[in-house]
Order: sequence, then C-alpha cells, then structure tokens
Amino acid sequence: MAETARTSDVADTADDRGVADVADTADDGGMADVADVDSFREAVIDWAAGGPGDRARELAARAPVRTAVLLEGLSDAAAVNALAACRSRNLAAEGVCVVPMGGAMSVGRFAELLGPPGLGLRLTGLCDEAERRFYARGLERNGAAGQPFFVCAADLEDELIRALGVARVEELIRAEGDSRALQTFLRQPAQRGRTPQQQLRRFLGTKKGRKIHYGRVLVEALGPHTTPAPLDALLTHL
Repeated sequence: MAETARTSDVADTADDRGVADVADTADDGGMADVADVDSFREAVIDWAAGGPGDRARELAARAPVRTAVLLEGLSDAAAVNALAACRSRNLAAEGVCVVPMGGAMSVGRFAELLGPPGLGLRLTGLCDEAERRFYARGLERNGAAGQPFFVCAADLEDELIRALGVARVEELIRAEGDSRALQTFLRQPAQRGRTPQQQLRRFLGTKKGRKIHYGRVLVEALGPHTTPAPLDALLTHL
C-alpha cells in the first residue's frame, strides 16, 4: 500500500494528563467541567484496572463527556493534547476525554466500560499499524464496530519525524538540551545500519518520559500543513 494511503488510513471497523490552560477562554463553570473530565479520566483508568466503577459512573452523569479517545499511552495523549492546544481547541470543554490506556491490548476493556455495553460514549482512537487488530477486535466485540479509529503507518513518533524531517527533529533535540545524549546513543553499535529516521525514533524511546516530552515538542513544531494525516484526521473527527 502506498505510504500516503497508509498514513491516512481509517479503519472501517472501527498526559501528560494536563489540559491546556483555559483561564482566558472559559468561565468558572467551564473550568469545573474541565476538572470533572480530568477526574473522570482518572476514575476510568482505575476502573479498567479492576477498581470500582461507581466514581466513573457518577462523573459520567455530571461531566460533559460525549466522546472517549482511546490511545495506547501517555506520549500519544501528549501529542493529541498539544495539537488541540495549537488549534485553540479545549477538548475537555468540548466533551472529549483523552484516555491513555497503557497499551493497545487494553482497548477491549476500555471499549466495554465506555462504549455501548457501558457508559454509551462515542469511541474513537489512534493506534500503531501493528496494533490495528486489537482496536478492530476490541471495538467490534463491544458493539462499536462502526466507530472509526485512525492508524499510523508505524507509530506516531515515526509519523512526526517524517512530517518534520530528520534535520528539524535534530534541531529540536539540540534545543531541548539532549544533543549529547543523542550523540552517545548514535555511537552505539546497535545503531549502525539503521536510517537516521529509525535512529531518532529509537532515541525517543530510550529514556522514561522522553517520548511524552517529545510528543508535545514535535507537535508544537509542526507547520499548518505538515500534521501527520492520522493525527490530523483524528482531530478533525472530534
């Protein structure tokens, strides 16, 4: 399949937990709604891990949540939240809850709790190509087969590196003070034979928290017409 088609692929079967500062755009009631959505996210994650569901149900009745965005991890959530902020959108105030699940294999559990069998929310998400089958199966088994999700050609980091280009990503790494760490990484024998793009993708995953940090940094560096197709399609869909 052509690269362009893959990066914009929408499956038919289908935080940093921070919320962008809305002090200038929301009144006190709006801020309360945003806080409720944050609390709802935390309650859902606890519920999916085996905790009680009472708190999530209570908040679902009170918070303005209509859509849950099911993401594999915190770095994906950081990127989605950053792009929304760049576009002057407050997802929580719009009734959208971004949910980092801690792995694609949990999608069935979250779809059960949040989708038609549970709270009845509209579901969508973003995943890596290798995890497409988990999303498709998890949504289908929980009555949400017609709700679309969006698929990265490899993963979101790969999409962002290709969108920005190797040279620009290296500039951003230097600006973030990680130049020495990158050079040390590139001298490792295991990196020989890999393309610069593959090396950068590996580098972003070598330290705890780095993927989350650069999920935001890389998105904020995107131009108006360079957003990776799956990420752009997800935001447009919301």
